[in-house]
Amino acid sequence: MSANRSSQIGPPRFGIAVHVLVWLAQSGGLLSSATIACQVNSHATFLRRVLALLASSGIVEAKEGRDGGYSLKIPADKLTLADVYMAVRSECADSGERGESMDCGEAGKQLDSVLEAIMNEAEQQTVEFLKGYTLKDLMENVDFSGVRK
Repeated sequence: MSANRSSQIGPPRFGIAVHVLVWLAQSGGLLSSATIACQVNSHATFLRRVLALLASSGIVEAKEGRDGGYSLKIPADKLTLADVYMAVRSECADSGERGESMDCGEAGKQLDSVLEAIMNEAEQQTVEFLKGYTLKDLMENVDFSGVRK
């Protein structure tokens, strides 16, 4: 089964964040944003935004300077997909990625309220489900034999 990034469920940055963290865990050391961008096929500027979210959540550590880069701060067997999801989800709500609210009168406001409650419940269930999977769980299902470190 192959999935492309356009069909992912959840915050747009979630999939790329997971890919980044797998590469950091696989490397076992420090990787530059340019190196990571090549590995995950992403633009370095976008990737640095995702890495900033992961760093501010305490998931990765950033080392500045010529020999700088990023490293995993939490061991892969302790880092859950829920941790990653929560680290990147806040950016979506804060950046205006949600659609503009339509002015549909009182019924529209009620509909928005009901839909928001349903989506909040769905997100809570998603987070609970993601708590059952660690980064290591994902890595155990990937063949890294042909990958350069």
